[in-house]
Amino acid sequence: MTSVKPHKFPAVFFVQDGAKRTIATRTLVPKQSVYGEKLVRVEDHEYRMWSTRRSKLGAAIQKGLNEMPIQPGSRVLYLGAASGTTVSHVSDIVGPTGIVYAVEFSPQVGRKLIQLADSRTNIIPIIDDARHPTRYASLLGQIDVVYQDVAQTDQARLFADNLKVFCSFGAYGMIAIKARSIDSAAPIDKIFKTVVSELDNYGLDVIENIDLAPLEKDHRFVVVRMR
Repeated sequence: MTSVKPHKFPAVFFVQDGAKRTIATRTLVPKQSVYGEKLVRVEDHEYRMWSTRRSKLGAAIQKGLNEMPIQPGSRVLYLGAASGTTVSHVSDIVGPTGIVYAVEFSPQVGRKLIQLADSRTNIIPIIDDARHPTRYASLLGQIDVVYQDVAQTDQARLFADNLKVFCSFGAYGMIAIKARSIDSAAPIDKIFKTVVSELDNYGLDVIENIDLAPLEKDHRFVVVRMR
């Protein structure tokens, strides 16, 4: 028998199916599977299973994330949206009163993101380069949370630049640090230490730092707050 229990984070759930327990979100769009994920209907609601091997945010939650700034009603700037796998779960979480500005550099990948936004009115796709936030600044208002998952050597600077343009004191940021996109040869721990130091120098307090292994190799998930 399948049962659903609320997670400690609002709008996130545990779906229990026999001995297997999976995190999930309650879908905004019934009968829509975004990336092949399983759909489960319990009583009057439908839930989308959240793959922790295809989503850094899902992996962080699975690994014991304590701070979850993305809440129902949040205004989220998502950098590195790709085709919208994690974006779709963030869309479920923020719900109809929230909004996700999803930035993706590749026009080819962005076509799938645009298709997703056609069915989810709280997703605003932006096909542009996240290294230049002023180019899309006119499309956004005040942002509550900046979420970043990009493969760039200057991940910390890009992240900080967007926070400074769109957020004010006390705002949160969440970044999936991809070590091998920064340096292909340096020791992993040294790379992570350097990036955390850079974030501090940019005026961001690191409040959580999670190793995503074995769900994601050579990745850390860091939560920050602007000071």
